[in-house]
Amino acid sequence: MNFFQAEKLSKAYGPKVLFDNITFSIDQGQKTAFIARNGTGKTSLLNIIAGNDTADSGKCSYRNDIKIAYLPQDPSFNPDVSIINTLLDSDDEIAQTVLKYESLIEKANKGLNDKELLNDIQRISGEMDDLNAWDFEATLKQLISKLKLGDINRKAGELSGGQTKRLALAKVLMKQADFIILDEPTNHLDIDMIEWLEDYLSKKKLTLLIVSHDRYFIDNVCNDIIELENGNLYRYSGNYTYFLEKKMERQAAEASQTDKARNLLSKETEWMRKSPQARTTKSKARIRAFYDLEEKAAVNNEDNPNEIMVQASRLGKKILEVKNISKSFDDAKIIKDFSYVFSRYEKVGIIGPNGTGKSTFLNIITQALKPDSGSVVAGETIKFGYYRQEGLNVNEGKKVIDVIKDIAEIIPVGKNKTFTASQFLYYFNFPYDKQNDIVRKLSGGEKRRLYLISILMANPNFLILDEPTNDLDIATLNVLEDFLSSFPGCLIVVSHDRYFLDKVVDHVFVFNYDIPVKDFPGNYSEYIIRKKELDSIDKQADKTQKKEKIEKPSIGKEKTKLTFKEQKEFEDLEKEIPILESKKQKLLEEMNSGSLLHDELSKASQIFSDIEKELNSKTDRWLELSEWL
Repeated sequence: MNFFQAEKLSKAYGPKVLFDNITFSIDQGQKTAFIARNGTGKTSLLNIIAGNDTADSGKCSYRNDIKIAYLPQDPSFNPDVSIINTLLDSDDEIAQTVLKYESLIEKANKGLNDKELLNDIQRISGEMDDLNAWDFEATLKQLISKLKLGDINRKAGELSGGQTKRLALAKVLMKQADFIILDEPTNHLDIDMIEWLEDYLSKKKLTLLIVSHDRYFIDNVCNDIIELENGNLYRYSGNYTYFLEKKMERQAAEASQTDKARNLLSKETEWMRKSPQARTTKSKARIRAFYDLEEKAAVNNEDNPNEIMVQASRLGKKILEVKNISKSFDDAKIIKDFSYVFSRYEKVGIIGPNGTGKSTFLNIITQALKPDSGSVVAGETIKFGYYRQEGLNVNEGKKVIDVIKDIAEIIPVGKNKTFTASQFLYYFNFPYDKQNDIVRKLSGGEKRRLYLISILMANPNFLILDEPTNDLDIATLNVLEDFLSSFPGCLIVVSHDRYFLDKVVDHVFVFNYDIPVKDFPGNYSEYIIRKKELDSIDKQADKTQKKEKIEKPSIGKEKTKLTFKEQKEFEDLEKEIPILESKKQKLLEEMNSGSLLHDELSKASQIFSDIEKELNSKTDRWLELSEWL
């Protein structure tokens, strides 16, 4: 069943044509990835499809009864509205009922447990039952937890850019739409979040249109690929791996045709060079065919990445030594007593959840931030090239070529070989006609590519890349990966792009909350395989231990203190138990007042029983944890 149809869509900004006369459709159940280079209008196309922009020509058609949800690349919300109100800002009856329920529970959690409030909670609980809204509420809490939105009563204006993107993603998924459009959904998600989202979208019966540079994500979620290349649309019914295979076959066929055309062109050129008198009227068709052949032979496949031959500065024997560094912010210990000695040419990936100190570590080793204790000693020959998440800070009124020329006019790229600034830009897929564009007119991905060029052209021998893959197109990532694989220097890269990490790093530093940094000798996928093996062993050991405890009384306690997670659980229980006791007491008084009707008394009795069970469970857990304090 057809959900969406784009017919002959065209869009241009002044003389710049983004796409012209493109046609495609999305059927129910298709999970489609749209792949194209930066600056070719991917975001503009999604905005048109979502109804936030208009095409210069052509039209979009939708099935009448479908519900559409759209995740823009840079979402924004009313800064004065709370997270929970932003998520449930909808005319949907279930969403409004859940919002009322959450509001009442928040009041109860603050200790406002009067008779009227308990009656309201009971009434809304009944409405939740009638609307089957508990699954909706469970999904809401799952999204808040998995996307780490934190305190749901915080104002949207207090959120960072990454948190705002995660809030927008949660809001889109809460809509339970028929057709979901996602623009770079994995940006600002850590790897755990990406893998959860991947699993969520792949298992749900959804119709998706996704723009993403995350190749593992596309491979695991999508069953359909649309590629816009050189103004032409190509469609592949399969995942990203299938797309790569079929694209390679197509390019091989095109290259073969181009070679044949060039061979024939040499013969035709010889004929065309003969004197005009030899060309009779009968030869006009052959002349026209010559010009068609010339155009075909001149085809240059832009997707074949150009080789980047940046020459790294000389690297001495002493590289970089990190000695027992520690760093805290307020009461949070970010890095604790970490040491490492870097060797020549090693390539390190850094992985871990957001907020575990990855960027802090980079700032410490580049001495942009001082550790609380410990030291960082860099070798005399070390020349850092540091690509930060914040991006390029330049006058956006400048031309692209002038930004690069301000850094250097000439760039050494090998023995006795140099590139001009213009040639270097061309190698990074900035065509000569685009080099005079004003920076502010570039897409987000093009700006990041320009920033990357400015780092590489400084001839560093120790590259530090903090989330370099955000907003870069897949073609540029392929070029960058090839360069980094043969880069004659050291590399540290922080990235949530698993495909990128697998291709360029030799080992990974694993950052986690309240756990010392671990060094794993392998790429990301190898680390995950090993982690799953260890988790499986730990689970089996836990099962065995529990079985032994049942069969044989414990003789002694090896545990000496609470973990960070258990400490947090204990503190939460200390807040929750008094609230439950208060609710239980108020409800008991209400039941004993004699003012409740039979049906009301029956419901109150059931609620009382549920509260008592929960209270007993939490009290038992509190007692268990308190033994280790």
